Amino acid sequence: MTDHPRDLVALRRRLAEFAAARHWQPYHTPKNLAAALSVEASELLEIFQWLTPEQSVRVMTDPDTAHRVRDEVADVLAYLLQFCEVLDVDPLAALEAKIERNESRFPVPQGPEDRAPTS
Repeated sequence: MTDHPRDLVALRRRLAEFAAARHWQPYHTPKNLAAALSVEASELLEIFQWLTPEQSVRVMTDPDTAHRVRDEVADVLAYLLQFCEVLDVDPLAALEAKIERNESRFPVPQGPEDRAPTS
């Protein structure tokens, strides 16, 4: 397993350098990056749109579909990391804080009546 925090920092830097070399920074506003992230997430969803739950579980067994899934995951992650770079958000710290809040909001079920999530 790799050291993810260092890997994310390196990927964020590489994406920033890629955009800077092409003079794309004026277009990389939070609004534009959030919109691009949404579009790419929708493209990932499109792969699964008409699949049954059983088919969706097996999607990576088809090489062509697996390639499309990996490409869309990469696009989603790239835009998310660029969004975080522009707003100076540490995505791992944000995720850790969210998990901690969810652990408080949704304690481990103690009995059968506690198993269904509540709103």
